[in-house]
Amino acid sequence: MGRSSPNDKLLLVQALRKRGHVVAVTGDGTNDAPALHEADIGLAMGIQGTEVAKESSDIIILDDNFASVVKVVRWGRSVYANIQKFIQFQLTVNVAALVINVVAAVSSGDVPLNAVQLLWVNLIMDTLGALALATEPPTDHLMDRHPVGRREPLITNIMWRNLLIQAFYQVSVLLVLNFRGRELLHSQHDPKEHAIKEKNTLIFNAFVFAQIFNEFNARKPDEMNVFKGVTKNRLFMGIIALTVVLQVVIVMFLGKFTTTVRLSWQLWLVSIVIGVISWPLAVVGKLIPVPERPFADYLINIFSSCKKPGNRGSTGNEVNS
Repeated sequence: MGRSSPNDKLLLVQALRKRGHVVAVTGDGTNDAPALHEADIGLAMGIQGTEVAKESSDIIILDDNFASVVKVVRWGRSVYANIQKFIQFQLTVNVAALVINVVAAVSSGDVPLNAVQLLWVNLIMDTLGALALATEPPTDHLMDRHPVGRREPLITNIMWRNLLIQAFYQVSVLLVLNFRGRELLHSQHDPKEHAIKEKNTLIFNAFVFAQIFNEFNARKPDEMNVFKGVTKNRLFMGIIALTVVLQVVIVMFLGKFTTTVRLSWQLWLVSIVIGVISWPLAVVGKLIPVPERPFADYLINIFSSCKKPGNRGSTGNEVNS
């Protein structure tokens, strides 16, 4: 808008926002301040811009080169995507661990993952997992995506699909080991206490390796090749290696603290294979289409229909009749 007054600019921004658009405004003068403040994103020039314009804006372009905004968008999308990756990884661990322990406790009164083991799993999930996934550098693929909608949920349908597939796989395999582990390990004739410890150690070890390999899947939630660019992120590879080393130390040398026993190389191989299967499973899972409508909307509609007064009234009439 050339030769427009501050009120004209402000009215334009307000009208566009009312129509549901995300509005960005650039300016450098004092008369641009109202529009900069009203816009979703206000960009002020750092060299030629006035102090009033800078204070009213959200982003200051220090070199007055608008092309720099591309880098800002690139890094902003990267941070948002990395947060989503970590949430998907975290929810997978939490759902799997919770279901495994609850089902085992209800059915047999004993849990395969004790408090110390869960503390170590949470260390992988919260600290090391966050460092590994949050340090993913921005890629060109991010700029090919559509902008995130104003009401788009943080946990997308793709994330729900990925985490539910991985959690279901982990829960299924580890519950089989929990209930049929002694038969599968041919340890029926071993002392009961040692056999149970060996079975629970295998469950713990396989669960940790499942998270280690699933961390690669979390890097690329919507891409088939989860190894793309993995060698460029040395911190990610270093954290994966550190996690494996610490897991070996815990199982082999710290059994007194974690209530574990040393495993044979065959059982280590079983643990690794259980983790590796998550890779082809993730590829197959990504072939499953997901609806465009957010999964959260379906839940909201279900809860809303349950709370409708009409439903309660009809139930009461049926009881009276």
